[in-house]
Amino acid sequence: MTARVAVITFPGSNCDADLRHAVGLFGMQAVAVWHKDSTLPAVDAVLLPGGFSYGDYLRCGAIARFSPVMVDVVRFAGRGGPVLGVCNGFQILTECGLVPGVLLRNSGLTFQCRDVNLRVEGKPTPFTGGLVGATLRLPIAHAEGNWFADAETLARVEGEGQVIFRYLGNPNGSVHDIAGVSNSAGNVVGLMPHPERYVEADVGGTDGAGVFRSLSASCFGALPLKAPGATA
Repeated sequence: MTARVAVITFPGSNCDADLRHAVGLFGMQAVAVWHKDSTLPAVDAVLLPGGFSYGDYLRCGAIARFSPVMVDVVRFAGRGGPVLGVCNGFQILTECGLVPGVLLRNSGLTFQCRDVNLRVEGKPTPFTGGLVGATLRLPIAHAEGNWFADAETLARVEGEGQVIFRYLGNPNGSVHDIAGVSNSAGNVVGLMPHPERYVEADVGGTDGAGVFRSLSASCFGALPLKAPGATA
């Protein structure tokens, strides 16, 4: 049985084809979903791509979060379904309240487009099974990737293992070098770097492959979500 993964396209998305390609490389079936669809098809996971939804007008992700399909995405996440938001997808997740924090303008007020190193940590998720402790090299391409949260939220995110990706060399001013976070349940993850761009050596690297390999294994029930050695 093939896992089905929804990749949602918003007006201004530009990484949706990349995500569909990456999904297919790891034995899953990518299902294209348009932002105006009122319901999700039968899928095992949902991915929100990078880009500039609605031209990033008003605030990155602030308009896309009102797209009709997002009602069902929130419902899907609430039932424990795996949801990943990359770059602009991460911004949309914060606007929906599915993951904590906000994404502000980069501290240097410049668009950052380069490779970065980051460490995988925190609670296990459907996207990081077997990766915790690993260092990855992935590309970034954003002007609003500066993750921020108030002191109370930051303490909770750190204390509950919701920091899933952390920069090793902060490119944008994110508090505590945070590159990606999860919700409290661990089934929803947002990150600014682009794993889908580094799944083949011919296009720069393969460090993003583990994210999709983990999702595939998780959909087939091959990877536990508990950390190795965990008792609960």
